[in-house]
Amino acid sequence: MTVTPPTVAAETPRRSLRRFRSIRGRETWAGLGMIAPAAILLVLFLIIPVILAFALSFTNARLISPNPPRLVGFDNFARAFTDPVFLQSVGNTFVFALVVVPVQAGFALLLAVLVNRSLRGVTFFRVIFFIPVVTSIVVVSILWKFMYQENGLINSMINTVTFGAWAGMDWLNDPNTALGAIIVLSIWQAVGFHMIIWLSGLQTIPEELYEAARMDGASHWQQFANVTWPGLRPTMVFVLVTITIQALGLFVQINVMTQGGPVNSTSSIVYYAVRKGSQQQEIGYASAISLIFFVAVLIIALIQRRLTREKA
Repeated sequence: MTVTPPTVAAETPRRSLRRFRSIRGRETWAGLGMIAPAAILLVLFLIIPVILAFALSFTNARLISPNPPRLVGFDNFARAFTDPVFLQSVGNTFVFALVVVPVQAGFALLLAVLVNRSLRGVTFFRVIFFIPVVTSIVVVSILWKFMYQENGLINSMINTVTFGAWAGMDWLNDPNTALGAIIVLSIWQAVGFHMIIWLSGLQTIPEELYEAARMDGASHWQQFANVTWPGLRPTMVFVLVTITIQALGLFVQINVMTQGGPVNSTSSIVYYAVRKGSQQQEIGYASAISLIFFVAVLIIALIQRRLTREKA
């Protein structure tokens, strides 16, 4: 009978533990190596800019200036709330969001319900509705800018429908219609994306619920109110929050089509911050506006999430 020496028996678990730690160490380093590119980009383009914006918002820093930045405390924030152009930009942004959020969400839901059918050719309509989403918003804005001209396609269509009674107007150069024109463009361009989100939510609702509702004699509206809508509640929260954040971040359409005009009737918070920071080189003031915008969006998202959450 062979007896294992005590020293060998004691070394075996130690060797296994060292091997285990070696494997765990290699896996840890491999995992860190995989997330390193994304983490570096996140730090460089998100965390550091946020920290710099927070720090610069309390200074009078300019993009190009022979004088070093000087700490001014809350002067930039006090200036923002007494700046008439900034206040008008805030008003324009919230009007844009108040119109776009319910209209775009409702229209996207309607389209999702229409294409959520097992019919021949329904995939074609899903693709058609989604095409504006994959088209660059810059390209879309340029095309719609031409369409909104006084001799553009929209006026021509209205003139044809009204049999010449419509004289035509320059939609983007009228303070009364410029923001509304951008609202229509924005809803048209993004509605397909939220249609897909609603459609994914619709397809998670079990068909058995609809069968039970039909057996109880429920009408189409009753099925929607008692089966579809309750089943879409998580999707609704996601859609409303995403549309709200996108609407409050309005920039590209303004930058391409109107540059904030006419007479600041289309200026948004983000556009005004970019204009102050890049064109007028007031980095400190632009950082303060960006910080105000960030806090406002955060508060609105939290309130919206609280109002739409499911109650126990």
